[in-house]
Amino acid sequence: MKILITGTAGFIGMHLAEALLERGDEVVGLDSINDYYEIQLKYDRLSETGIDPAAIQYGKLQSSNKYPGYQFIQLQLEDKEGIMKLFDEQKFDKVVNLAAQAGVRYSLTNPDAYIQANIVGFLNILEACRHHEIKHLAYASSSSVYGTNTQMPFATSQNVDHPVSLYAASKKSNELMAHTYSHLFGLPTTGLRFFTVYGPWGRPDMALFLFTKAILEDKPIQVFNYGEMMRDFTYVDDIVQGVIRVVDQPPVADPHWDPDTGDASKSKAPYTIYNIGNSSPVKLMDFIHAIEDALGKEAKKEMLPIQPGDVPATYADTTPLEKELGYKPATSVPFGIQQFIKWYRSYYKV
Repeated sequence: MKILITGTAGFIGMHLAEALLERGDEVVGLDSINDYYEIQLKYDRLSETGIDPAAIQYGKLQSSNKYPGYQFIQLQLEDKEGIMKLFDEQKFDKVVNLAAQAGVRYSLTNPDAYIQANIVGFLNILEACRHHEIKHLAYASSSSVYGTNTQMPFATSQNVDHPVSLYAASKKSNELMAHTYSHLFGLPTTGLRFFTVYGPWGRPDMALFLFTKAILEDKPIQVFNYGEMMRDFTYVDDIVQGVIRVVDQPPVADPHWDPDTGDASKSKAPYTIYNIGNSSPVKLMDFIHAIEDALGKEAKKEMLPIQPGDVPATYADTTPLEKELGYKPATSVPFGIQQFIKWYRSYYKV
């Protein structure tokens, strides 16, 4: 297949591009390379896939020197003309949209970034898919959409109409927009609610990265909600394998689906939503202890109240993913943390 992956200078996007290329797919990667976090890490991820950061020109495709089937283009999702031109020229079979303005806390101070990238940008992707007869659009949603929900585990059949951050609201909006295009134009779409992804090449604004850096530098770590948080940490390789299963199996319309009694993650249209999580939530303090064990060093802890926009717990019900696609994430948190720290020490020469 020829697949467009947006967000390939990002954490999950880099890993997904490599996995698809290694199985023989042709991939075009796209990223805006914004400065939400250190750009050098994004450039180094691109280098890892054979893209020369020094040769990047906005709107120009560059071929990989590592993977014959890989090309990369720097482009903003908000650039409708550029997106349409790319689709016109490349004739994609399928699209995986991972590019987005990420981060819950950043959305409290920079709301415009989320509207532009996550709403306007996603609309451009939908329009391009619609007009180019894309066989399947898979896109990143987030566990953040569960907002004020308290019933555990979080199931895709639940109502998710009460987000607690603009980031979460933008992801819920993506799901609604995707359903509209599935209904009106028959575009098969699958939303993927990711649960706290971690692993090598991870994001510097995520807990594992922040904690590891602070502990190694002998600085205190910030422990929010006084450590009374629970997260369904999911290793990046598990996420990638789940995405690949989804990409290979587009949803089909269900003419018997009942809008009054049917599962909220399904539809009469070719549309579905899946959780991808480890289905094994970990207490924040246990997560910290696992990092301490892997580093052989105790953390200095600054205990703080919960941050605005945060939720106290996440826990994924992945039953539909298991039943319909035969897949269940299974990497243990201690193993995943060890793999991350091994990469971190190598990358930063610590």
